[in-house]
Amino acid sequence: MKLQEDIAERMRAPAFAAAYEALEPEFQVARQVIALRLQQGLTQKELAEQVGTKQSGISRLESMGQLPSLSFLKRVAEALNAHLEIHLVPKEGTDRSHSS
Repeated sequence: MKLQEDIAERMRAPAFAAAYEALEPEFQVARQVIALRLQQGLTQKELAEQVGTKQSGISRLESMGQLPSLSFLKRVAEALNAHLEIHLVPKEGTDRSHSS
């Protein structure tokens, strides 16, 4: 079974779907770092040298082995000649506006 098929099958379970969706921001960051690094023809070691860290730090970022700090993400973005943007988006169906 292919990975995508396996994930689709598991997504039928509400608990798995909730846990998977909760990790989506981490997945996005990892995918974007990998894509930019590969587009620029950099190895993890080369990116790490530009960031001022070890290859294992880039590996942990790309494999989601550890949540990176905001300052680390800024350094990675700078090394990849990219802008770091963070957006907070209201969840669907939530209206917490308060009238005065």
